[in-house]
Amino acid sequence: MRVVSLARQCLAACAGALIWLVSGAVQAQAARPWSEDVLYFVLIDRFADGDPTNNARVQKRNPGGYHGGDLKGLTLQLEELVDLGVTALWINPVQKQMPKGMYAQAPAKLGIPEFNHWGFHGYWIDDFEAIEPQFGTRDDLKNLVDAAHKRGIKVLLDVVYNHAGYDSPYRDRRTKAGAPFLRLGEGNCEIDPITCAVGGLPDFRTEDPEVADYLLNANIGLARYAGVDGFRLDTYKHVASDFWAEHRKRTRALKPDFFLLAEHWGGTAESLDGFFQRDEVDSGFDFSFKGSCEGFVSGRGRAIAYGAYLGKRHKVRAGYILAHYLSSHDEPMSLANLGRDKEKFRMCVALQMTSLGMPVIYYGEEVARGGSEWPTNRNDMPWGKRDIQPGGGVERDEAMRDYYKSLIKLRKQHKALTRGDFTLMSGQQDPLLAFARADAANADRVVVLANRDSEARAADYALPAGWTASQVVDQLSGEVVTLAEGRLRVAVPPKSVRIFAAEGTR
Repeated sequence: MRVVSLARQCLAACAGALIWLVSGAVQAQAARPWSEDVLYFVLIDRFADGDPTNNARVQKRNPGGYHGGDLKGLTLQLEELVDLGVTALWINPVQKQMPKGMYAQAPAKLGIPEFNHWGFHGYWIDDFEAIEPQFGTRDDLKNLVDAAHKRGIKVLLDVVYNHAGYDSPYRDRRTKAGAPFLRLGEGNCEIDPITCAVGGLPDFRTEDPEVADYLLNANIGLARYAGVDGFRLDTYKHVASDFWAEHRKRTRALKPDFFLLAEHWGGTAESLDGFFQRDEVDSGFDFSFKGSCEGFVSGRGRAIAYGAYLGKRHKVRAGYILAHYLSSHDEPMSLANLGRDKEKFRMCVALQMTSLGMPVIYYGEEVARGGSEWPTNRNDMPWGKRDIQPGGGVERDEAMRDYYKSLIKLRKQHKALTRGDFTLMSGQQDPLLAFARADAANADRVVVLANRDSEARAADYALPAGWTASQVVDQLSGEVVTLAEGRLRVAVPPKSVRIFAAEGTR
């Protein structure tokens, strides 16, 4: 009996410790501001297959078909994200999709014949109150969120309010007053973005309170059940502001800090400001970052002009966040745009991780995933030699992943990179991009030097006011550089970025 009693005490103590550890992880995750997060976007079907029983419709050779990834598979591979340094996960919509595919035609230059396009991406919803069986179940979603929270990872669920899938059964649904749920027809989104049919998809009449109520209850009810930390809002510009005001009210009732990230196509700090002013959302995608960085590293424009652009991004309204990305499911992969030049791409990654905002990584980008424009920008996650389907055996670049890990770690170590101000150091004719980030509250200062040329360049800059250290350390290589007369004099290799901070802060 004594042994049993001791065993029970031990079990109770271990359980208590486990509860404390889990509780601590969740509290730490909740306390961390979103401005300090690194967000990782996954198309569930393309990531990892954890349940072969839901693979009846899998067509791996069809670029528009289901490939077998599911919520269980993503849950099983969360350690991949933990090891990378990711702190927030964004997943595509999970509700039941159209029951059949549609013929589609890829750009001729890709050499892909006409193919059958299914809703593997999650944006062609057929039933907002059911989960797509290819992805799993409601419990699978909740298990994913719980598992992510135990690892200190927040979860954003992508939600759709603007439209249903093609040939949707909602075409026949009516309100109690007899009004249709959907308006049909193409419309012109440049003239009226609210009432147009985006991509020919039937448009919900969200101005009708009953229609709005149905969609809000369906999406927020799923969020409540799964315990997600926020929403990524699809086609944000195609729904009116009064709807978003009600949405904000209801999501805050669910959780006061429920995070909202808006996909407002073409969004910038300036164009998103009205939505921030009305407090409809917490964050919006910065659609300008990708093209601007690709242009800079490819030699277009002066370094000082690109530096001025980075400084302008700091004009975002206080308390709100720009989410900046290099690739997405709606745009060509950045590495492909750069001609698969990995040195140029690495420069953009470094500039992304040292710039203001919440960096967004598109799945597989960190291992140099192949693909270019649609539909190849939605191909399978490469897993290399690991037998993880659907991308098991597909080659990946582990050195690129290590580079990402170093930069993410660096971003976490320096508050200057997540909330510091910006000082442009480049001159009018300077071939180098040089800028400083400083967070006075934490006495944290970082200098970034970027050389896009194909030959090494000498850097010679007076450090901004506030630098008192006699030495700085290259945060990536560990090289210690002695300052002379308050100036940083170093060589910057071709197509590279160097990041310096005071000695002892690496």
